[in-house]
Amino acid sequence: MIDILRTRRSIRAYEKKPIDEQSLQIMKEALLRCPSSMGKNPWTFIFVDDPGTLLQLSKAKEHGSEFIKGAPLAIVVCGDESASDVWVEDCAIASIVVQLTAHSLGLGSCWCQIRNRQHSGGETAEEYIQKLLGIPKTLRVDAVIAVGRPAEAKQPRPTEGLDYAKIHHNRYGKTAP
Repeated sequence: MIDILRTRRSIRAYEKKPIDEQSLQIMKEALLRCPSSMGKNPWTFIFVDDPGTLLQLSKAKEHGSEFIKGAPLAIVVCGDESASDVWVEDCAIASIVVQLTAHSLGLGSCWCQIRNRQHSGGETAEEYIQKLLGIPKTLRVDAVIAVGRPAEAKQPRPTEGLDYAKIHHNRYGKTAP
């Protein structure tokens, strides 16, 4: 697992190849195995591979969602806030689990924040995606994860660049041994 964390990077450029069925099934299984508070599983996932819909998803925000149009797959991560008061956290856990799973399969991915982001003309990115995909108002749209075979190479972040000052031991302000 540490090697996956060391080498995973956000990938925003993808090869024009579909994702194989076995990889899709593994990512679906990984999502459904994600931990959630009290086992409530308040999430729902929409796998989008239609190029026209991916293009429309890439317009969800004025800035920062364009890369979705180049991905062969986008996973829309939704949560039911009536099912759990920590649906946001549960959706975030699922989002990172699927990204790590994708990386383990040789795929690249990138998170696109949707919740609390604007589309245009007073419409939120969430409302835009709800309309686009027919998502009921009872489901909140947390994020979109773009996935595909990387068409860019990024070097792992060096260990020397990690900010160990963020780690405290027993109390805040006491550095770890």
